[in-house]
Amino acid sequence: MVKQTAGRTQLGGFAPKFAELNDDVLFGEVWSREDKLSPKLRSIVTVTTLVAKGLVDSSFEYHLISAKENGVTRTEMAEILTHVAFYAGWPNAWAAFRMAVKVYGAEAPEDEVDFAPMFGVGTFNSAYAQYFKGNSYLNPLTDPKTQGIGISNVTFEPGCRNNWHIHHATQGGGQMLICTDGRGWYQEWGKEPQELTPGSVVYIAPGVKHWHGAAANTWFAHIAFEVPGEGCSNEWLEPVEDDAYPQE
Repeated sequence: MVKQTAGRTQLGGFAPKFAELNDDVLFGEVWSREDKLSPKLRSIVTVTTLVAKGLVDSSFEYHLISAKENGVTRTEMAEILTHVAFYAGWPNAWAAFRMAVKVYGAEAPEDEVDFAPMFGVGTFNSAYAQYFKGNSYLNPLTDPKTQGIGISNVTFEPGCRNNWHIHHATQGGGQMLICTDGRGWYQEWGKEPQELTPGSVVYIAPGVKHWHGAAANTWFAHIAFEVPGEGCSNEWLEPVEDDAYPQE
């Protein structure tokens, strides 16, 4: 659920009903209907509407910041505003771009990912970087502490793969991969690599030594989550060497 307090903070004393509708209905209900539209898509629709109406004030800046937080990349925002310019007017687009530069920065950061997977790139996967060859990015989709299971989107740059590893469990356990974007590989020890494309689903049984990652020249993203079980742990092993990694 989206939490918003701006209405009550700024207008609670002057227009309490408007503040209530803003905080509890618009944001508390409409923006929180993620089963109907994703927050990212809602941000795109909102930004487009505001530009079309010429409303590029502080509220527009807030929605640009929200769009960035909801996974709209700098490259996507530039393309959205360029497209909207032809329908909403060139001056409106210029004003919107000035605010977008303030929010996103005038220059692309060196580590910006020019890839937009379905569930968002997230941030550099620094916590597990030592177990990956190449750069990977992690976007947690759930909180295991409050929702019972940890589900994350993992994005791999071209050529990136994780080390050989094993998911251990005394009962149940293992891992599921649901591939959403790009092209990648999955391999179990002693078997041939298996190509992964959007729609591929892989169940990794506990005790199976394996690795997964992007194809050599293509970005790749998958949803990953641990299958509930008892005594679950991960054992990270040696890297996947270049001569064992498919070069296509």
